[in-house]
Amino acid sequence: MGPGFESLRGHYFHSNVVVMKITEITEKIKEKARQHFKDVVAFRRHLHQYPELSKQEKATSEYICSILDTIDGVEYKANVGGYGVYGFVKGKNPNGKAVALRADMDALPIKECTNLPFASRNEGAMHACGHDAHTAILLGTIKLLSELRDSFDGQVMFIFQPSEEHYPGGAITMLNDGIFKDITPSAIFALHTTPELECGKIGLKEGKYMASTDEIYIEVRGKGGHGATPDLNIDPIVAASHVVIALQTLVSRNANPTLPTTFSVGTFIANGRTNIIPSKVDLECIIRTFDDNWRKEAHKLIHRISENTAKAFGATADVFIDHGYPYLYNNPKLTKATRSLAQEYLGEENVLDIDMRMTAEDFAYFAQRVPACYLRLGTKKANEAITNLHTANFDIDEKSMQDAIGLLSFLAIENLNIK
Repeated sequence: MGPGFESLRGHYFHSNVVVMKITEITEKIKEKARQHFKDVVAFRRHLHQYPELSKQEKATSEYICSILDTIDGVEYKANVGGYGVYGFVKGKNPNGKAVALRADMDALPIKECTNLPFASRNEGAMHACGHDAHTAILLGTIKLLSELRDSFDGQVMFIFQPSEEHYPGGAITMLNDGIFKDITPSAIFALHTTPELECGKIGLKEGKYMASTDEIYIEVRGKGGHGATPDLNIDPIVAASHVVIALQTLVSRNANPTLPTTFSVGTFIANGRTNIIPSKVDLECIIRTFDDNWRKEAHKLIHRISENTAKAFGATADVFIDHGYPYLYNNPKLTKATRSLAQEYLGEENVLDIDMRMTAEDFAYFAQRVPACYLRLGTKKANEAITNLHTANFDIDEKSMQDAIGLLSFLAIENLNIK
């Protein structure tokens, strides 16, 4: 953000005129958020019933476009970077700057067990990460902003992004398709449902917030044979087991203890039998961290540890590292300003400082191009147990979506009106 932002915020405490204008627009937004809440719930429930996995979001994209077609003054393009959709709500001076809002829209390969009346009708797919809510919130925000377009300069860019849950991610494919080519936003915002936070609250973290992520595939090859004649074989199970143990030293003995890093082996496939030693073992792993130099060094160590450990047992290890999302960086100046705006809109007690997370997000690609702020939206139902993300019982308190459409609208308008 430019230096004008701090001076504008300072005027809130010295100019009754400015305070009145802010109060007026805030109340307008809150009233319209109440008016659009039922629509947003309907959007979310439709999307929840018809989840689509990454790279398969055709019907989801068509549904988004059908809603956009009903909103006055909205321009958009579909099938960008896959099934992505992006467009603009133009203010009273559309040639000014732009602010972007992003929502992801893909589901997960999980069988839903919520027993909700609007539970998934697509067997084996579920919106277990809140992307249905993200999409519904952005649709509601667009409706709200279109009705208040005389209240802001410039334009609001909206991005419905596919394939957040699957490499290489829809963010990079949409960027490669040129969504920032003609108009580069001055800031971009996104939010994510968070069952650990109470409904009505949001969380922010300046600077490094979410980890980079890479997937590691290791094939350990030996010489298969009968389990009763191990002397005639090269047992890849034993070799691979030692590879798994050796790789645990990647963090405990190689990573700087002050630098968050996680390494996990999630798959160990041998496909032998009680009396059959297989010829190979497949391992699948992840590594996550917050430093690009250490990330590169860790990749080298994974190769060296795997290959040399397997070699010690007469086996070989072929390592492939699928380079995933970068770490997510919240622009400190923008995030600090966003905290101040959120406190005005939601109340200071409802805006929380939160810690770094080892989860990953391809919104990080957008954050590499323009100043970004990624917020956590509290969605926990009062007096109920937490239903975690990526589980078959995940659900949200839908009341959180009313706050979300209002807050995103407020952030967009205030950022666009900063001179």
